[in-house]
Amino acid sequence: MMDFQMLAKGIALAGCAIGAGCSLIAGIGPGIGEGNAVAKALEAIGRQPECKGDVTSTMLLGCAIAETTGIYGFVTGLLLIFVAPGMFMNFLS
Repeated sequence: MMDFQMLAKGIALAGCAIGAGCSLIAGIGPGIGEGNAVAKALEAIGRQPECKGDVTSTMLLGCAIAETTGIYGFVTGLLLIFVAPGMFMNFLS
């Protein structure tokens, strides 16, 4: 019976590690999206310098909203690394 519990703990920890790695990949999307947004904003400001304030404020709002996706992935990864293994160990004991 002890071998089954060790196997179950190992599988639970492996699942936490794989899930944390997958959730931290979520930081790639916002980085690419925000880079594209800034590039297009600079292009728009270069074409029409008089609309710099409007373009900048809209770009900053869009970047802040896009960044929440990366933050959610980061928080999920941290929870899977630090919180979930303890919960599984208590449950499987």
